[in-house]
Amino acid sequence: MKKILLVENDLLSQKTMKVILKDFELHCCNSAEEFYLNYSNFVCDLIIMDIALGPGKDGLQLTSEIRNIPKLCEIPILCLSAHAFKSDKQKAYASGVDYYLSKPVANVALFEAIDKLLKNRNHFK
Repeated sequence: MKKILLVENDLLSQKTMKVILKDFELHCCNSAEEFYLNYSNFVCDLIIMDIALGPGKDGLQLTSEIRNIPKLCEIPILCLSAHAFKSDKQKAYASGVDYYLSKPVANVALFEAIDKLLKNRNHFK
């Protein structure tokens, strides 16, 4: 079973993703601080990153930092965010995400992106 780390501070979004991604081993992380406390050595198959994570670092700052952690730098990162402007997408790719989707997202589009990222663990944009 593929492991996904969801970095998302909204509990309703976490619960929704747990239902949608029931065929994956899903781990949820609420913040950059929690990531460093509990997941900085966690190797998974995919990270789904929100941009807005509440106080502290945002998802783009965390993504940039993950890209500098040797053990984690090659894990594909899917940005899933309500930030839907073209500039948000550009900033997300500049931070190191591999694929960007804006919320709300159709399940089909989410699964297509996950499938592409898991099959093609190289960066593509």
